[in-house]
Amino acid sequence: MGPLDDITFGGGGLDRVAEIRPDSQAVAELLAREDARVLPLWRGRLLIAQGRLAALPAGHAAFDGADEPPVLLGREASGAGLFARPVSDWAGAPERPDPAEAVADPRIAAGRFVELRGAMAGLGSRDSELAAMARAVLNWHAAHRFCARCGAPSRMAEAGWRRDCAACGTPHFPRTDPVVIMLVTHGDAVLLGRAPAWPETMHSVLAGFVEPGETVEAAVRREVAEEVGVAVGPVRYVASQPWPFPASLMLGCRAEALGRARPVLRPDPAEIAAAHWVPRQEMARIFAGENARIAAPIMGSIARHLLWNWLAGRLD
Repeated sequence: MGPLDDITFGGGGLDRVAEIRPDSQAVAELLAREDARVLPLWRGRLLIAQGRLAALPAGHAAFDGADEPPVLLGREASGAGLFARPVSDWAGAPERPDPAEAVADPRIAAGRFVELRGAMAGLGSRDSELAAMARAVLNWHAAHRFCARCGAPSRMAEAGWRRDCAACGTPHFPRTDPVVIMLVTHGDAVLLGRAPAWPETMHSVLAGFVEPGETVEAAVRREVAEEVGVAVGPVRYVASQPWPFPASLMLGCRAEALGRARPVLRPDPAEIAAAHWVPRQEMARIFAGENARIAAPIMGSIARHLLWNWLAGRLD
C-alpha cells in the first residue's frame, strides 16, 4: 500500500459492471429489483444520513417527473444495483439548498442534502467513489443535452454512460478533464500559492489543466513557469484523485526547482495572488494550526496528501 492509497475519491473497489451497460434488459432487471437503490442529486448536493451517503428506493417520489432514466453506477456484493438520478423538488425536500435543513422523509434518518466538497473528508472509500461518480456524470448529462456536432437533442444510452444524437447519430461520452497538481520543492522548502478568489489564509500546491497534445510532465513545467516564473527539472508522477468539481482527474506530481539558489517567485497576478517558499519546519507548524497566515489545504484533497507525505518524508 502506498502513502496515497487512502485518498478521498481514490476508489473503494466498486464493481462498476461496465459489461452490462449496453444490455438494456439487464440494466432494467437490476433497477427493478426490490433492493435496488438510487443516489439522489438535488441542486448539486448529495444526500447524507448519519455520516454515510444515503440512497432511495428506485420508485421514491423524489424521482417523479424525471425526464431521463437513472445512471447505473455499479453493483453491491449482494447483487443489488446502485444508480444515481437528479431529483425534483418533491414534498419531502427542503425549500432551500440549506445543508442544515433535514429532509422531511421518515425513511431517511436525519438525512440532509450536503455540498460534497464540505462532506468529502468524512466519507469512506466506497461512499466517496460513488459520490464522485454520481456528481460528475449527472452534471455531465445536465450540461450535454444537445449534440455538440449538429445541435439536435441527444438521449441517454448505455445506462447513462453515453449520449446519442437522434439526428446525426454521433455518440458522446462523459468528459473528464486532466489536471496536473504538483508539489514543487527546492531543498527543504515547498512551494505554496493562493488563488485570487481564495480566502487570505487558504493556500495549496500549484495546479493547472493539461492542454491538448501535452504530456503530464510538460504541463507541470509549463504551469509552474507560467504561474510563478520557476523552472523545474525532472517530474515524477505520485498519485491521482478524481475531483468531481465538476469533473477533473487530478494527476499528483513531484518536481524540484532548478538552480542552487532558491528561485525568486514571480506570481502571475491573474492566477496567483501570493506565493511562498515554506520550509519543512514551518510546514509542520501549518499542519498543527500554529500559523495564522497560512492554512493547510482541505481534508481529503490530494494537495493535503502530497504535502503531508512530503512532510513525513514519504515522497523523498
